[in-house]
Amino acid sequence: MNDILPIILAILAALVVIGGLIPVLLKTRRNITKYPGTRDANDPVEPLRGGGGTLVEDRPAVTPERKAPGGVDLEGLETAEVPDDAAGLETIAVETPLPVAGRLTRLRERLVRSNNILGKGLLALLSSDKIDEDVWDEVEETLLLADLGTEPTMQLVDALRERVKVLGTRTPEQVKALLREELIKLVDPTMDRSLRTDRHADKPAVMMVVGVNGVGKTTTVGKLARVLVAEDKDVLLGAADTFRAAAAEQLATWGQRVGVPTVKSDVDGADPASVAYEAVKSGIDQEVDVVMIDTAGRLQNKVGLMDELGKVKRVIEKLAEVDEVLLVLDATTGQNGLNQARVFSEVVNITGIVLTKLDGTAKGGIVVAIQKTLGVPVKLIGLGEGADDLAPFDAESFVDALLN
Repeated sequence: MNDILPIILAILAALVVIGGLIPVLLKTRRNITKYPGTRDANDPVEPLRGGGGTLVEDRPAVTPERKAPGGVDLEGLETAEVPDDAAGLETIAVETPLPVAGRLTRLRERLVRSNNILGKGLLALLSSDKIDEDVWDEVEETLLLADLGTEPTMQLVDALRERVKVLGTRTPEQVKALLREELIKLVDPTMDRSLRTDRHADKPAVMMVVGVNGVGKTTTVGKLARVLVAEDKDVLLGAADTFRAAAAEQLATWGQRVGVPTVKSDVDGADPASVAYEAVKSGIDQEVDVVMIDTAGRLQNKVGLMDELGKVKRVIEKLAEVDEVLLVLDATTGQNGLNQARVFSEVVNITGIVLTKLDGTAKGGIVVAIQKTLGVPVKLIGLGEGADDLAPFDAESFVDALLN
């Protein structure tokens, strides 16, 4: 018993020491992750509601009396231009984006190599020795499988029938030429696919990027920023996706890579309309060319979320005109993408489509289906995960790539 007593006393002493250290350790951890309500005058970080902070290098304070239109309260909203070391981001060297011409060439080559059934299937069918009703049925099926849509499919089949009948004898070159002409008509090179990015007399052009969850809106905003920087545009990003974890930091990282500032809130779940308002206000103050607003993903059948998206647009319009509302669609979703497009178009008046993952699908016909359904042009396409794998859409280049 006498031998055990010293051991018990030693254990109790150790527990007392550890118990005294726990509050110190916890306090130290809190000081790392959460700033106190008061701070030293030399502290470079301003405390925010709910903890966390943003570096405030020469940042003007938000005046408490300022209110956004439409009932949006800006009091206490902390937004800032994100410096290289803000929000836990690593310093990133500024990159030089590829020029637009180089992107188009590379994307066309990638589309040629992709496994599309539209052009290859049609060429094989129309080059056969005998084109009877069975062949036309296969042509129709090929077009429908490529998500061309019923009406465009019938339009193309009728045009091809007539031209093949008139042509009589057919060489592969003739078949390819007539197919190219008819496909280009369907894709419609007359649609205005230019992005409205020209600065107004005293205000920047404003672009909103919208879409459902998981289509890559934030990535698209970052890639599009690279396109605009390559065109010598002065760009500012607004991180109005305030619900997805790390969305603002992701957007800021994209901006850092090309030297573009990002306006964001450090308050989790902040009002996205307020953040968008602050971004546009900063863009006006800084006299930038383009302000791009990234929005949170939302299901098209969620009325509340769609109403919120409409609110974001209305609040922005109190300061400046919204020149572009780009809907990001995943090309692999096919006809479901059409349903999404219809609902978003009703809420925020879509002006253009960004079609991503076009290289990972055999359904290139979705380009035609979307345009026919909405009367809205596909303005940009993405064919990969690379930073410069986004380019303006060109009807003739797209068809040429489909037909190899």
